[in-house]
Amino acid sequence: KQGSGVIIGALVFSSGPIALLAPSKVWALELGALDEATGKALLKFARHLYPHDTMEDAVYAMVVKALDKDAADGSVRKLLVEGVASLDRAAGGDWIAKSPDRQLVAVKALEGTPFFAKVRGTCVTALYDNPLAYAHFGYEGSSWDKGGYLHRGFNDLNWLPDPPTDASPRLSRAGA
Repeated sequence: KQGSGVIIGALVFSSGPIALLAPSKVWALELGALDEATGKALLKFARHLYPHDTMEDAVYAMVVKALDKDAADGSVRKLLVEGVASLDRAAGGDWIAKSPDRQLVAVKALEGTPFFAKVRGTCVTALYDNPLAYAHFGYEGSSWDKGGYLHRGFNDLNWLPDPPTDASPRLSRAGA
């Protein structure tokens, strides 16, 4: 059976950095290859792999979006659907309905499987390489496409504590 589900969510942190970017407090992700139950399980699985308590589900939905795109390939779809079924088996029932601790035990049971590797690998890029994650972490994003860091952010270190004055040698001018 082909997908065609929709995952719907709402922003929890209404005054957070993501809420400032979002046109609405409600978000939706239309799935083309995966069904809604699989999409929701993958979102929760991604949260277990890369937990950030204050990161909105809307950011984790980017992982599901990327996996759904990859699932247009039938072999990837099968891997993901069977992986979610493996979570259910490892949890002794509906994995997504279990407690977070029980879910985590099932997640760890699948470590080293192709399913685990696929979702983990997708998380690295889809979760952290997007403007919503940048906003969450306070990262301004890439600069290469805006001329580089020399004139954009090279000295913008307000996210670091001020170093002691003896941390850098004083500049000396030749002939001065």
